[in-house]
Amino acid sequence: MPLDFTPQDKDSPPAMALPSTIHRVVVQLSHVDRGIYETLQATLARHPSETTQRLVLRLLAYAICFEPELSFSKGICAGDEPDLWSKGPDGRVKLWIEVGTPEPERLLKASRHAEHVVLLASGPNRFRWDELYRGKLADAANIQVIGVDYAFISQVATEVERTIVWELTITGGSLYLTSAGQTHETALESLTGAPTPDRRFPR
Repeated sequence: MPLDFTPQDKDSPPAMALPSTIHRVVVQLSHVDRGIYETLQATLARHPSETTQRLVLRLLAYAICFEPELSFSKGICAGDEPDLWSKGPDGRVKLWIEVGTPEPERLLKASRHAEHVVLLASGPNRFRWDELYRGKLADAANIQVIGVDYAFISQVATEVERTIVWELTITGGSLYLTSAGQTHETALESLTGAPTPDRRFPR
């Protein structure tokens, strides 16, 4: 069964009865390892069943893997889509990005039609997920798994408001994030898949 951290409380109202929360995001990105220096802006809808931690993961994935064509999908609302993706002019998927701890079969299926698949892995069950599933992805040449400390994600999540302003620096495989006047640091762990020259997430 999938190990995820986005369950909805069974006693809470049905998700369809609640509106999505809209977040406006500005990220000052300095990705030294990839030579990318950009001001990223996005408007993000958070589904009622999505945790703030998962929202933080989606934003981090956007920054870590940024390229001009990268966009957020419908996410939780569309089970057959990733959390983020980029497509070529012919409509084929170049980059498929998931966050959390999905079933490995989902990633393997995506790897058969996407050029490159990235998982930003984090959650309270991540180390158990590593034990059970990481080995199943080892032979897939176009799948990369990046681990992010869940305590870091949870701390950043406490600072999330409707308007999100981040300063984000990635260098030497370490990530430094300033949010709400607080600076947080964590490592980006390359768990599966050697980064290729054009897909250095992280280098």
